[in-house]
Amino acid sequence: MKNASLILGLIVLSTIQPGYADDNIVVSAKQVQALGIATAALPNKQSGEVSGLPAQVVIPGNQLYIISTPLAAMIEQTLVGVGDSVRKGQPIARLQSPALAEAQRGLLQASVQSQLARENLARDESLYKDGIISESRYRTTRGSSLEAQAAFSERKQMLRLSGMSDSAIAQLQSGNNLSSLLTITSPIDGVVLEKTASAGQRLDAAVPIFKIAKIDPLALEIQAPLAVTRDLNLGAAITIPAFSASGKLTAIGRSLTGSNQTVLLRGVILLGAENLRPGQFVEASISTSANSGAQWNIPNSAISRIQGRAVVFVQTSQGFRAQTIRILNEGAQNSVISGAFKGVEKIAVQGVSALKSSMMGIGGGDK
Repeated sequence: MKNASLILGLIVLSTIQPGYADDNIVVSAKQVQALGIATAALPNKQSGEVSGLPAQVVIPGNQLYIISTPLAAMIEQTLVGVGDSVRKGQPIARLQSPALAEAQRGLLQASVQSQLARENLARDESLYKDGIISESRYRTTRGSSLEAQAAFSERKQMLRLSGMSDSAIAQLQSGNNLSSLLTITSPIDGVVLEKTASAGQRLDAAVPIFKIAKIDPLALEIQAPLAVTRDLNLGAAITIPAFSASGKLTAIGRSLTGSNQTVLLRGVILLGAENLRPGQFVEASISTSANSGAQWNIPNSAISRIQGRAVVFVQTSQGFRAQTIRILNEGAQNSVISGAFKGVEKIAVQGVSALKSSMMGIGGGDK
């Protein structure tokens, strides 16, 4: 039975009249039925949009913070967990650090030395004006005062980097009460994404404890074929229809990725960021420039490649006509194309190989 169908198909193909000059193929209704050719109306045109681009939701680099231990310490208590929202200045962990007490002692010593140096400078300045001491002694005293002040500023900055506020430093200077308790606070309003340490752990300096990020707005990293980028402009509208999110294009990569030969596009999500999660994979659509023309999303089964060009077969009163197209975005099942269509045509979506063979000669192949 299968052999009989094959023979019938070959007989039908032999009766089709190819038209190489104008890409017209004369096919009767009976031949269309015998060859299993099916047609479908051209989908509604998409004016200036490339859809179905794979993308990943990411956090903009300037909204991500890594919170580390400023000094060698033991974690006494963690006050937040993964997924918790935090406010700027909110305590998120308490640490016990002998190194902090040592740094505070150094500040108090530097404060005393700086005060003593200022007093010596004031005394020698008065003596120098009265002509009692030499200029060289006055200059030496002034240099010592500047050196002591620099040492004090250095110690104060070290405590700031350790997490102490200016008010806490001022209280330390007034009360001389040393403490090894170090409170870590959040630098921004955001959400805790990671927590890499727990109570009781002893950590060296600069070991990460938390990863905190501001998750609105979010960003997109989009993988796009090189051909698509010709019609893209910075600021173009980006939509993620499945999650009711939208934004704009902020960067177009200048190099191709080695694995899949695509261009990396970056965008920012301005609306609907609450519907997305960092690390999530989505499909995005990008509006193209006005001169890119109308586009259609058609099944790949309708596309043929003949003599170095991509074509679809448009149904005519006498059969079909091979219409040259440009593939803007080729997907796994469907592709976005552009071409000289009115938008009311019917195209062959099944049995296309028979029309392609007829156009090239039975038994022919791609040239």
